[in-house]
Amino acid sequence: MTQYFLTLPHDSADEPTMESMQQMDPAELEAVMAAVGDFNTALQESGALLFAGGLHPPSTAKTIDATGDAPVIVDGPFVEASEYVGGFWVIEAADLDTALDWGTRAAKAMQSRIEVRALQEAPPEA
Repeated sequence: MTQYFLTLPHDSADEPTMESMQQMDPAELEAVMAAVGDFNTALQESGALLFAGGLHPPSTAKTIDATGDAPVIVDGPFVEASEYVGGFWVIEAADLDTALDWGTRAAKAMQSRIEVRALQEAPPEA
């Protein structure tokens, strides 16, 4: 089976965090959290979920640049962008249609957009 990377974009201007989500309407936040919990449970019960996680905002990132004589560590993300990956799921699915179904379910649960991409497979051994 192919592994797929489902990503949740966030607006870089907002950099939402668990703390800032507390500013949402409590009923709306509770509904989203319940829907995401149900989605995660469905993924686990189906055996499709490999792992998932939420990421801290890009402002917390460190980038290591080893293109010169010595590696240099700098504050901030590798690229500047209007959006960034805020969370993700890595799933296993029989085909793209199945992965897109999971992505659609994630988008509905999150009330957001979800990007679905296949992970590259290792080349066959000679």
